[in-house]
Amino acid sequence: MDNKINAKDLRVIAESIRLVTLQTFAGCGSGHVGGSMSICETLAVLYGSEMRIDPSNPNWEERDRLVLSKGHAGPALYATLALRGFFPKEMLSELNENGTHLPSHCDRTKTPGVDMTTGSLGQGISAAIGMALGCRMNKSDSTTYLIVGDGECNEGQIWEGAMFAAHNKLDNLVAFVDRNKQQLDGYTTDVLDMGDIGAKFAAFGWHVQNVNGHDCGAIQGAINVAKNTKGVPSVIVLDTEKGYGCKFSEGVCPNHHQSFSAIQIEEAIEHAKQRLVAAREGR
Repeated sequence: MDNKINAKDLRVIAESIRLVTLQTFAGCGSGHVGGSMSICETLAVLYGSEMRIDPSNPNWEERDRLVLSKGHAGPALYATLALRGFFPKEMLSELNENGTHLPSHCDRTKTPGVDMTTGSLGQGISAAIGMALGCRMNKSDSTTYLIVGDGECNEGQIWEGAMFAAHNKLDNLVAFVDRNKQQLDGYTTDVLDMGDIGAKFAAFGWHVQNVNGHDCGAIQGAINVAKNTKGVPSVIVLDTEKGYGCKFSEGVCPNHHQSFSAIQIEEAIEHAKQRLVAAREGR
């Protein structure tokens, strides 16, 4: 895609994703709100600017790929894919319904545009590494992107993968750590403190950047640096807030999977609409 899209336009895309995600949740009464809200900006930059994709041909061999290892944030990815035209927006009403194409966690066999079935935390990195290695073996210049959670980094499989990717110099792999500082049952510092995650990846041989995960321009710049860094895999540690931009989720712990009232979701949707207007006006 054209990576010249500016930060203002990317912010509009991010707020559109946030709004549509909340509208998708509206009929459910509960869902993985917090972790969906914290990656809207990253998805906006990837699908609005950086990824080489073709919505009319989701399985295009030369596409860039995304593994959303924190698969519980699938609703945000579904909103993104619908906005990009991978499937009709009306299909979003199926979220979590029986026989749905949009299950609670991502499933590549059900949803057009989803590259990997995920949700068993820690396993996404292995799939992404396999994709990146396979693309290199096929002499493809495709990039594989990976999004993991900071709580997910408790898993040993993350660090086995980190070693393998660095050893094999997978510079066509760009990972993001959504460092929203919360996980399923509490704050990451209380459950299992990972300390400086970026320093840990650096020790394993990765190129590391730390950015504001709600700043589209910063994310876009970091991706461009990562793609131009050769000989090592790259990780971008996103400083985010779980539930960001959602009135009933932001600043709440725990907010991994939340129930909400009709009034709460209506207020959150109205607030998201105001955020979108502000983004369009550059406020």
